[in-house]
Amino acid sequence: METPLQEQNYLNKSSNRTLRILAVIAIFAVAGSYVLGYNTGKKGFIFQPKEFKIINQADAPKTVDYQLLWDAIDTINQKYIDKPVDQQKILYGAVKGAIDAVGDPYTVFFQPSELESFKTDLKGSFDGIGAEVGMSGGNVVVVAPLDDSPAARAGLLAKDAIVQVNGESTAGWSVEQAVNKIRGPKGTEVTLTIYREGKTKPFDVKIVRDEIVVKSVKWEYKNVSVNGQNKKIAVVTLSQFGDDTKSLFSSAVNDILRQNVNGIVLDLRNDPGGYLQTAVDIASNWIPEGQVVVTEDRSEGMPQKYNAEGNNRLNGIKTVVLINGGSASAAEILAGALHDYNIGELVGEKSFGKGSVQELVDLASGAAVKVTVAKWITPDGKNLNKDGLNPDVEVKMTEDDINNNRDPQMDKALQEVTR
Repeated sequence: METPLQEQNYLNKSSNRTLRILAVIAIFAVAGSYVLGYNTGKKGFIFQPKEFKIINQADAPKTVDYQLLWDAIDTINQKYIDKPVDQQKILYGAVKGAIDAVGDPYTVFFQPSELESFKTDLKGSFDGIGAEVGMSGGNVVVVAPLDDSPAARAGLLAKDAIVQVNGESTAGWSVEQAVNKIRGPKGTEVTLTIYREGKTKPFDVKIVRDEIVVKSVKWEYKNVSVNGQNKKIAVVTLSQFGDDTKSLFSSAVNDILRQNVNGIVLDLRNDPGGYLQTAVDIASNWIPEGQVVVTEDRSEGMPQKYNAEGNNRLNGIKTVVLINGGSASAAEILAGALHDYNIGELVGEKSFGKGSVQELVDLASGAAVKVTVAKWITPDGKNLNKDGLNPDVEVKMTEDDINNNRDPQMDKALQEVTR
């Protein structure tokens, strides 16, 4: 079973095990973060048996008096005008408030109904708008729209802040709440109110949900003329690190080696992440066996290092990596490793900065807590969740570029890889 990477998050079918996910969400995490209606609750979870126990007052921390909570609940039950008070709702509200007080947007409480939705496994085909969302600065934001998705066609961009969903404010929402409100059946419409940097005021975007089917790896070849000589460049695009990525990328490598290319442009723009092990597998096509790809710095125990596993079939082929604000989680791990070993120059815009690991712990009565337990560190020590990745060559992509089908970032990458 693969070690998980994030939050968009792939889910194993067992429901009685502990779930770990890399929250790229930076916002996915991120996250973690989620693709709206797309593989939601699926990326890289590992469940392990959980034994429940009741902690009595004598075992509670001595620094605070939990009697305050019981007194407050008792006051509501005695004095609130509309009785009876829903005790289950009171309990869930109390637990949610306690978890929210931690102050980590990726550490959240799931009621049973929310948990079931979070664990939805749609295996690469889903109904939704086709966008990854997460948290940034306390706001629900777009991590990345998927290629040729309803979200992309409607004009959503990475880092768009979603301030309302169907007229309802997202203030105080978790990513999970946003996902539940935005996704829905094919053919139905959702209206997102968007705040975009550079715009004077929020604006509405109406999106009709559809079925989304995505292959995670695509490749093509571009001929670039340099001083009268023709150079053949392989352009490999990874949209996520999912179930099909390893096999598709292997096919791409086989084809690239047959083509005798002069360079590779690895396009990780708007890639929200996925399986950690898949990121390590992909990196192993460039990085020699035994070299550290990424380190997991955990809240408990020693840091765990994930090393390249050999084959490095692309070693020696000049590589440039495209990143932007939608590159998160596993995409940042791969880009960071190639950069730190001076294998791949980074071109584009600063990555999202989604590099934390969540563990989903099952609780009584079908509830659960998703808690941040680790962060990801690149070979040179960069904290992905805090810093993200800065490009070696910064190239902005404007809304005007997108509307006029221009790609200055790709143009620069092709220029750099043929230098």
